[in-house]
Amino acid sequence: MKEVKFNTSRSGGKGGQNVNKVETKVELVYNITGSMVIDEEIKDILRKKLYNKLDSEHNLRITSQTERTQLGNKKKVIEKFIKLLNGALIKEKFRIKTVKSYSSKQQTLEEKRKHSIKKQQRRVRDFPDD
Repeated sequence: MKEVKFNTSRSGGKGGQNVNKVETKVELVYNITGSMVIDEEIKDILRKKLYNKLDSEHNLRITSQTERTQLGNKKKVIEKFIKLLNGALIKEKFRIKTVKSYSSKQQTLEEKRKHSIKKQQRRVRDFPDD
């Protein structure tokens, strides 16, 4: 958390006159490229997975202004930051492509036919007048 910078500013929302006087909005700024704590491999992973949340200098910016106090917003921003990093560092499982067997395809088609017949039987038929 030593590499994280916090910026504060005035925020909108709840608070009445307090909103106009107190800087309760908190912005967390974390430079991924300049970090000394994480190694290059993890930096690359974070840059790839969080590319739409980074600015041109590879700064990750997270803001919170939902709480009425600066401390509450700071806690929320830290929670969001930790959740975001943990989510980005989870390895995705490798998906093995599978092919449907011939019998399962036939079974699906048979179920579709049965369903179609059931729907056809529900239809109202107009009989010609004799």
